[in-house]
Amino acid sequence: MAQSVFFSFQYEPDNWRVQQVMNMGAVSGGSAFTPQDWESVRYKTDAAIEKWIHEQMSYTKAVIVLVGASTADSRWVKHEIIKGWNDHRPLLGVRIHNLLDKDGYASSWGDDPFAAISMTGGGTMADYVEVINPSGGDSKAVYRTIQDNLEDWVNSRAYKSS
Repeated sequence: MAQSVFFSFQYEPDNWRVQQVMNMGAVSGGSAFTPQDWESVRYKTDAAIEKWIHEQMSYTKAVIVLVGASTADSRWVKHEIIKGWNDHRPLLGVRIHNLLDKDGYASSWGDDPFAAISMTGGGTMADYVEVINPSGGDSKAVYRTIQDNLEDWVNSRAYKSS
């Protein structure tokens, strides 16, 4: 059985975009959790959320940060990135702002969440971890680009700390 991946994301406003990526089946093993799982835990205590994140990440092959307009501002995304780094899981960012939301709107370009995390020796995680901006002139083309390439991006472009 293929190992799953951990999708890290800012729930609001990107849950609709994230569900598109999670449901496309572009990565063997799929997601470690469903959007409904995250919905059920996101209002719990900080300790419960942290425990849930750690449990979900336990047996994953990589952490994929789905980057929307406000992802870099999420403390939980930062926590998940640092946990993935410290656990030596491959990390990769994929921009999803051009996928349409439930109301048919694309979003604005968000800051690189890896740039917000400083490294002990200087620089930021953005010096190591790539954020891919999928090509395509519209949401359908961006969707196809993610669907056709996500598995390869995880296998060949994700950065693993040593």
